[in-house]
Amino acid sequence: MEYSESVLCVASFSRSPEQAAAELRQQLSGDALDLVLFFCSAEYDLPRLAGALNQQFEDIPLVGCTTAGEITPQGYGQGCITAIGFRRGHFAVAAVGVNELHSFSLTDAQSMVDRLISACRAKEIAPIKGNSFALTLFDGLSIQEEMVLASLNAALGSIPTFGGSAGDDVHLTNTHVFFDGQFHSESAVVLLFNTACRFEVFSTHHMRNCSEKLVVTAADPEARRVLELNAEPAAVEYARAVGVELSELNHEVFALKPIAVKLGDEYFVRSIQQVNDDLSLTFYCAVENGIVLTVMEPGPIIPNLQQQLADIREEVGEPQLVIGCDCFLRRLEIELLGICDEVSEILRENRVIGFNTYGEQTAGMHINQTFTGVAIGPCPEGGCAGE
Repeated sequence: MEYSESVLCVASFSRSPEQAAAELRQQLSGDALDLVLFFCSAEYDLPRLAGALNQQFEDIPLVGCTTAGEITPQGYGQGCITAIGFRRGHFAVAAVGVNELHSFSLTDAQSMVDRLISACRAKEIAPIKGNSFALTLFDGLSIQEEMVLASLNAALGSIPTFGGSAGDDVHLTNTHVFFDGQFHSESAVVLLFNTACRFEVFSTHHMRNCSEKLVVTAADPEARRVLELNAEPAAVEYARAVGVELSELNHEVFALKPIAVKLGDEYFVRSIQQVNDDLSLTFYCAVENGIVLTVMEPGPIIPNLQQQLADIREEVGEPQLVIGCDCFLRRLEIELLGICDEVSEILRENRVIGFNTYGEQTAGMHINQTFTGVAIGPCPEGGCAGE
């Protein structure tokens, strides 16, 4: 258990839903909390876990999602549940769930943002402008992130936003978000955090571009499927470009040999999810027909992570908490390199809590193979307004 002036970070490694919920509640007892945010393994019996959490936290709002791995107060976890309690008087948190992702409109987004702002403003913690950020959690297999984010980002205006897509321990069958007392699929939840504590939303990756280019010559963006690259079957051309046999394509290759689109001066990875029977490739992000993709290679992941965390300390001071959305392909690379313990120690020392995702969100974009999140620094001396 890790405690700071504004947040309480806990975890349970029990595989029993009832025991896990009880252990979280025990660790979070005695504090007046505005909301508990949790990230849990999809290996739990989710209906039982929902019932146990509702029983233990009947007086506290709960929001969360399933994962492709957890980041706990001790570093990387697997098959467990980790949670953050946000103390009243330091945070005002409001959450709204979205059940109809396919029909989510700008009007829906504006109504949602108005509700979130009104709920936070009523708690009188700090002015909304300059003191608020939004977190999005999506069903990671919904294929709706881009469309929803476009509307939501427009409605949020200057409020910075980040988030992650729920996982299911790389089974790619069922991912869930939790709100209103139950786990939902084909859904999302948006949270607005209002605080006088310093914070900084960030995103980083360690990929470096190579010279090999791949043009998308046939695609189905709505299904996130690329049929052809350079007028060849997509899987065949990708395998050639990264120097492996077609039969060798798997998550390890996708993690270590990603491809990216260049927007402005920056590269944004478009991670591959799977090879299909027709030799097309399904991605975790939408890929449009006609775009140019660049083959990437990993740079040193630990120095990149350490530099990002050093930049955070420079910006907000020693963090009380970093909520981290860490792509599961990054974690796979870390496992392949045999540096899990070292990375876990870095995450623990920097108070990172979060989960391994099927995609990350920042500034209205859905992205892959990044470490994205928010760093929350100290509160003003004497506490926050409204205490």
